Amino acid sequence: MSIGQELSSLDFESMIGGPLSAVIKAQAQSAITSVDFIKSVGFTDDAPTMVSFKYKKPVEITTTTGETTTTDVELRDYSLDVPLLSMLPIPFIRVEETTIDFNAKITSVQKRSLASQHGLGVEFGSKLDLGAFSASLKVNYSYKRSTSASSKVERTYSLAVHVRAVQDELPAGTERLLNILENTIVENEA
Repeated sequence: MSIGQELSSLDFESMIGGPLSAVIKAQAQSAITSVDFIKSVGFTDDAPTMVSFKYKKPVEITTTTGETTTTDVELRDYSLDVPLLSMLPIPFIRVEETTIDFNAKITSVQKRSLASQHGLGVEFGSKLDLGAFSASLKVNYSYKRSTSASSKVERTYSLAVHVRAVQDELPAGTERLLNILENTIVENEA
């Protein structure tokens, strides 16, 4: 398989679509978590969860006796009822940026070697008998050829997904809800 074929066989749809799909699901999960937070922390039995604070407040008291007017300061007990949701940061996270980095490194090495070996052997012999002469000749020839081939392919793939999430601005409906809740803050003299 060539390097081009190797790369074209990769499932880029899953490699890119998978992380993007995960980011979208995370964004949806974040929105659901925000709604669950508002419901569980901000409301009890469909009424806003209120927090009461007690404190002392100086109050000027003016008394008039005849033509004499006197002003005194008296500490009085007060309480303040505040919706809990207006005091807490509402978690509303938004994915601001997603970066997908894919790196592929394919190294292909092919090795081929050819070796040949020739061998020649000669043997000569002679013999002399009375009146007769004989000779012998032996010749050896050898040929050896060897071929070897090897192939090595290294594949290295890496996928890095960088997600940057930030605290987002509250949606208009949530801001409106907080404004209505702020209008329910009541200061009472105890």
